[in-house]
Amino acid sequence: MERKLRLARLATFAYFGLNGFLMGIWVVHIPVVEDRAGISHAVLGWLLLLLGGGAFAGMRLTGPLADRFGARAVVPLSAVLCSVSLVLPGLAEGAWSLGAALLVFGFGNGCLDVAMNTHAVQVERGYRRPVMSAFHAVFSVGGVLAALVGARTLSWGWSAAVTLAGMGAVGLLAAVLAAPALLRPESTVSTVSAGPAEEGPKSSTGTGTGTGAGTGRGTPARIWALAALALMLMLAEGVANDWSVLALEDVLGAPAATAALAYGAFATAMTVGRLLTDRVAARFGPVAIVRYGALLAAVGLSAVVVSPWIPLALAGWTVFGMGLSGCVPQLFSAAGHADPEAAGANVSRVAGLGYLGMLAGPAVIGPLTHLVPLNVAFLLPVALCAVAAGAAGILRAEPGAAAGGAEPARERAEIPEAAGASD
Repeated sequence: MERKLRLARLATFAYFGLNGFLMGIWVVHIPVVEDRAGISHAVLGWLLLLLGGGAFAGMRLTGPLADRFGARAVVPLSAVLCSVSLVLPGLAEGAWSLGAALLVFGFGNGCLDVAMNTHAVQVERGYRRPVMSAFHAVFSVGGVLAALVGARTLSWGWSAAVTLAGMGAVGLLAAVLAAPALLRPESTVSTVSAGPAEEGPKSSTGTGTGTGAGTGRGTPARIWALAALALMLMLAEGVANDWSVLALEDVLGAPAATAALAYGAFATAMTVGRLLTDRVAARFGPVAIVRYGALLAAVGLSAVVVSPWIPLALAGWTVFGMGLSGCVPQLFSAAGHADPEAAGANVSRVAGLGYLGMLAGPAVIGPLTHLVPLNVAFLLPVALCAVAAGAAGILRAEPGAAAGGAEPARERAEIPEAAGASD
């Protein structure tokens, strides 16, 4: 069982990396695809909403399917769909065809996002300690790799259609090769069946997986609360993705090359933070990760708001990324563990609303800049991070769980049980 769990974890890493790689390859080729389709930036902006709409639809559909048929069946199919549909934007020659291509590609991406996170919850349940954040870190690494590969193929003069088709074929091969290592639904259940039920409803991730989680009528309300936190925190993340570089240029007058370091600092801090979060969560629990991570993010972005110096602003974006890095994986994990029989549906709710938050970031900040300077508009995500920090207690186990003070001792006792599957 330990070997199967280890292989399943490696396969999950592969799918997270694949998802990040496929999305990164698309992002790198956006300008080329825009030119081929003969559309303006404004039209592209509207068409990108179809990408988001397709992803949201895929997320909502895949969650219940994963619960019914198992993530083992749904993850490879979602990865195949996402890989195959990657070529479609590269073939588009107009606004209508590009819109249809983005809708299909977004749908495949949304399916894979929820399916792989649902399987990650199964793996985490088998390990009986936090492992979710590392998966999300590998997603980021996949995006970095895509940027490097895309830059090289563009320098060689490859067309978008050729590159996207080639990378889609690589993704298709990876999706098929990793599939046999995925866990069957009953594998994870048998691994932990004796543990959480005896220890109470609080798992090593700080969420209910025992007696009140699966049958409690209050679970849906708790899931929507987790989804609201995801919306707030991912909206803040989306602000960094879309406005960090522009803020350094417009507010502080940084050269373009220097301004690009703002997003680089944020993305690097996010990746490093996610690689470290699992061990911190095992020691202090998910509530602490979200509470103090969101507070740290608020402090970092506040430094960006008030900074008159470029180095301090870069430090602020770094702290902002480090603070946010571990928050969202904890929310996905909590949603998946709240009710093992509805893990996929719960993850889809949290991921879907969080994704809408990320899409809303540019739409919310943009209009605010007509009223206040861009850096002052960042006070909105600062406030959202502060609210998320205050509401972090929602990740705590359902009423009746063991007291939080007993948690670290129990976690230390659980870690040796999974020692054979350690990093």
